[in-house]
Amino acid sequence: MKNGNKVTLSTNVLLLGIVSFLNDVSSEMIHPILPLFVIAVGGTGLIVGLIGGLQESIASIFEVFSGYWSDRLGQRKILVFGGYFSSSCFKSLLAFSGIWQHILLFASFERVGKGVRTAPRDAIIADSMPDARGRGFGIHRAFDTLGAICGSIIVLLLLYVLFREHDPLAFYQQAILIAAVIAFVSLLPLYLVQETKRAPQELRLQVSLRRLHKPLRLFITVATIFALANFTYMFFILKAMESFAVSGHMESIALTISLYVLFNVFYALFALPFGTLSDRIGKRYVLIGGYLLFSVTCIGFAFSESLPAFLVLFPLYGLFYAMIEGNQRAFVSDWSIMELRATALGTFHTMIGLAKLPASLIAGFLWAISPAHEFTFLFGSAVSILAVLLFLYYGKYF
Repeated sequence: MKNGNKVTLSTNVLLLGIVSFLNDVSSEMIHPILPLFVIAVGGTGLIVGLIGGLQESIASIFEVFSGYWSDRLGQRKILVFGGYFSSSCFKSLLAFSGIWQHILLFASFERVGKGVRTAPRDAIIADSMPDARGRGFGIHRAFDTLGAICGSIIVLLLLYVLFREHDPLAFYQQAILIAAVIAFVSLLPLYLVQETKRAPQELRLQVSLRRLHKPLRLFITVATIFALANFTYMFFILKAMESFAVSGHMESIALTISLYVLFNVFYALFALPFGTLSDRIGKRYVLIGGYLLFSVTCIGFAFSESLPAFLVLFPLYGLFYAMIEGNQRAFVSDWSIMELRATALGTFHTMIGLAKLPASLIAGFLWAISPAHEFTFLFGSAVSILAVLLFLYYGKYF
């Protein structure tokens, strides 16, 4: 909303930011230890890729349904609440996993909640700050990532309180159970969110680029190709963990989680500035820069195995996320009409997420066949450059 010429912060964006902050405290207590948890119960690199890919893909299948029902029913808040509640329940079950098949099941279904909530939540944010969507999404992502910083710091502290050298599995399970409790607390601010009343619409569910304006179709195509490069974050964590294998078990876990904290710090610090910058100079320029940065970062991970190198690479990985996460959603919102905004966002998330499964499976396969796992990161770098070239080629339409 505007006050004169000044864009003010929407209460909805603030409340949803608090919800995301608490939920991400919970989620990011789990994320840095999840790949280590998978390996601890007998999983391999390919299994890590399968779990990471399924988490994104299953979420995305539900995102398009959620966006569709949000537009059709004229309601968004109930779906947002249901999504957060579902995730909290499956986090609780994840804490009791004892084999990698359990992790595969519960971690995947935990992402169903993400799929249900994301499109209608993003639509509320887009509707709440129509004159500064880049800033609105940047604020939300900043809350999101500040929660991630706190979550990863908390799990690092818990490592020193709960970890027993002879039983790392117990630490992973206890930390995840504490995270699940925090996830349930994150539901409380949702009661205060006010959504704009809208009449139900007679819509048919269609996941098709044909329904969208040409610039939006082209962007989603480019973003989907880039998603093939952007495999699960778990391989970045595993790369660091294996590089520190010469250290003691607890020390190597602590170093890896600390680098993940550093990643989240840079993500949080720059999410809002890059959102604001995109409103001023154009979102496509920021997105192209983000895609290029990912390519460079992957090359660094491919050939690095030392702590000083990772102290540079994990912040770059955080900058990359700050540049693309909120801005991709804002770009889709700018090119979609209000009546179909949640559907457009759901279609976007679905296309991106469906690409994540083959991306992570390919990354897992390449992880297994390359001695230092360099093929995984070189693959990501090459495909991201292809996405940049396509973005530049189609630039006249944006």
